[in-house]
Amino acid sequence: QVQLVESGGGLVQPGGSLTLSCEASGTIFRIVSLGWYRQAPGNQRELVAVSNSGGGINYADSVKGRFTISRDNARNTVYLQMSSLKPEDTAVYYCNGYIYHNHNANGWNEYWGQGTQVTVSA
Repeated sequence: QVQLVESGGGLVQPGGSLTLSCEASGTIFRIVSLGWYRQAPGNQRELVAVSNSGGGINYADSVKGRFTISRDNARNTVYLQMSSLKPEDTAVYYCNGYIYHNHNANGWNEYWGQGTQVTVSA
């Protein structure tokens, strides 16, 4: 099995910055993608940013130019650097990964972290 553990959430003022981290651990053969989703109260979970193994990166339009996703493949870790934060960025942020745990074509699963709260407020 694989575990995703997030860290770095907290309270920040509008215009401030915050960096989230997510480390994947366990039986990892190959990571296809690591990314971040968020869910605000009353809203559906939405994609924030994703980084795939081919180097492709996608961002939600609402965070382009403000958030940066990066990976440390040696540490199986993905980061989300958030700047120019707005109150509407307030949400629980979840790490997401598509990870192979063996070499078989169907030997992969989708994994989620437990979530970390980000609150943007004066």
